[in-house]
Amino acid sequence: MLNSNLDVLPENAFPRLAALIEGLTPAHAPIPLSLGEPGHPMPDFVGDILQAHQGDYSKYPPINGTAEFRAAAAGWLNRRFGLGPCPVDPEGGVLPLNGTREGLFSIAFIVTPPRKAGRQPAILMPNPFYQCYAGAAAAAGAEAVYLDAPAQTGFLPDLDKLTPELLERTALFYLCSPANPQGAVAGLDYLQRLIALAREYDFVVAFDECYSEIYLDTPPPGGLQAARMMAEKPGGMAEPFANLLVFNSLSKRSNLAGLRSGLIAGDPGLLAKFRQFRAYIGPTNPLPSDAVATAAWSDEAHVVANRALYHEKFAIAEEILAGHFDYYTPAGGFFLWLNVGDSEAAAKKLWQAGGVKVLPGKYLSRTQPDGSNPGEKYIRVALVGERDSIAEGLRRIRDVLSG
Repeated sequence: MLNSNLDVLPENAFPRLAALIEGLTPAHAPIPLSLGEPGHPMPDFVGDILQAHQGDYSKYPPINGTAEFRAAAAGWLNRRFGLGPCPVDPEGGVLPLNGTREGLFSIAFIVTPPRKAGRQPAILMPNPFYQCYAGAAAAAGAEAVYLDAPAQTGFLPDLDKLTPELLERTALFYLCSPANPQGAVAGLDYLQRLIALAREYDFVVAFDECYSEIYLDTPPPGGLQAARMMAEKPGGMAEPFANLLVFNSLSKRSNLAGLRSGLIAGDPGLLAKFRQFRAYIGPTNPLPSDAVATAAWSDEAHVVANRALYHEKFAIAEEILAGHFDYYTPAGGFFLWLNVGDSEAAAKKLWQAGGVKVLPGKYLSRTQPDGSNPGEKYIRVALVGERDSIAEGLRRIRDVLSG
């Protein structure tokens, strides 16, 4: 009586972590560095806007979001990614999401046919991967194909290893850039090559860009930006955003994870189908939330301040961990990806001897048929908390694992 497709779902990382350290008593006051929940202040204007729009909670919100939200979201995309010649149209090129995860999961149902090239369709994703991608593939009846993203390939999937046989039955390709957990950023050449493959083999690329506004030096390029540049070349597509969708949210950019407000933009034809599908589910955002999101997408001052706080913590991390665990400061995102040799053993030791909770990289990655796991040697450390607590936690990691 149950959907057997769900039998292939990987176990969630956090219950596995809880089971790993169950019964262990930490020797020091706990410092949680496992969960990527932003801890910086939310923008000052949030409370006033919610209060001003509190009467709107009595109204059903539209599936398209408000016109003001769409204009603000499209305006931000156009400014941030320099889309001037091929701007996102607020009327047909962008929609709200009830958090990015909702859209990343739901899109698999739109773009996955029952069969492709006469076989079970495939949904491709980087390995390590966001658990949502695997869940979407299973629920849509596709085969999840995990593409290892090790240090040797810059922590990105190696596109050269994709065979025509696999690409012909590919329905959807998830790419997270900046990557969770490694912080790798896909360059414009990489993005354009992936888009070209999607158009050649008729699949959709879902660009998960929710960490795009947390970066070290250079703003990471995005899927829409890459597509716009391709459209300007001779022989460019009539629809510049064909075969691609981008996803972003206010959770990381604006420290508004609880607002559950994101966006999806790109191929207008796909968005029309997506809107039709979501109308049956009804994952709408309350009108007061849309009002807050409209203001957040229109303001950059709080984003700059947020990014500066991460810069401070990465400077601390580099000072404490340089020369240990193959440390590098990631180009984007707010995680450290540390090579500790055995991620499970390190996580247990850090909790028991140091009171530091981190996530084993093995739990964020799929073990391949040959027994290899690209996250097995790594731990993920989230730099989302208060600065002094982060510094103390990093010192404990260094001392416990280097002792």
